[in-house]
Amino acid sequence: MSVQLSSLLRFCIHGLPVQGFFKTIFLLASSFIVLLCSSSCRAAENKQTFSIGIVPQFETRKLHQIWRPVLNEIEQKTGLQFDIKGSSSIPDFEKKLMSGEFDFAYMNPYHLLLANESQGYIPIIRDHGRKLYGILVIRRDSPLHNVQQLDGQQVAFPAPNALGASLLIRADLKDIFNIDIIPKYVKSHDSVYLNTALGQTAAGGGVQRTLSAQKEQLKNLLKVFYKTREVSPHPIAVHPRIPEHIRIEVTQSFLSISETTTGINLLKNIPVKTIGRASLDDYTPLSELKLDRFHKTNQ
Repeated sequence: MSVQLSSLLRFCIHGLPVQGFFKTIFLLASSFIVLLCSSSCRAAENKQTFSIGIVPQFETRKLHQIWRPVLNEIEQKTGLQFDIKGSSSIPDFEKKLMSGEFDFAYMNPYHLLLANESQGYIPIIRDHGRKLYGILVIRRDSPLHNVQQLDGQQVAFPAPNALGASLLIRADLKDIFNIDIIPKYVKSHDSVYLNTALGQTAAGGGVQRTLSAQKEQLKNLLKVFYKTREVSPHPIAVHPRIPEHIRIEVTQSFLSISETTTGINLLKNIPVKTIGRASLDDYTPLSELKLDRFHKTNQ
């Protein structure tokens, strides 16, 4: 191509009048621009695109606001593309995850155990700066003094399969305190705290992050009554159909994000304090809690 252009240019200089020369230069420049655009389009078409599912802890718009900038950084570092595949609810996310619809996914630890068993999902990244645990809250003026007093009483939970705010709490109540409670599922953490503050339930299950996000007026009515056993937090996992070199490249790109102030701030929004590698062994203790006793497949 370069030889042909060079020959044509020499012909233009020596064999054409001035007006013809500039006209030809214009045509050559136009052709070159078209050629560049065509090459760029082909390169874009050849970029590998992977789906990523994100457990819907937040509404869709907020979820995209948190994750899109992070994924933009990964795309820039790897040359890959990531398409966020939305889920209308946690049960919808679970259904897609268990059928292997996501190439990559950010999920709670119990989801990982189920997805590894059903599809072979492999954890690659997790937060090393914090642990996941649930909390039980009661009214600040509640007459309850110990957890055993909750036996036979109604306790609010956001959803049956919420890990910290439901499953871990129910496992502890049964295994450590040997009591039975009456669960009341109220669809959100906000509703848990409101139900408890209004005295409609004896206690409520949540996590520290969502309690801290409540308005001061509501928080002042509540106190943390119990904190569950801790487990490793939400991982990013990959489906085994994704080639190993892609897994390694994506893993390394996530790790490198934490080397810049901008990247650290982006990860905090997830929230991730200190990002690091993950393995299935990190979640083995969770499997020993036998949470399937309380898990519901149809919510």
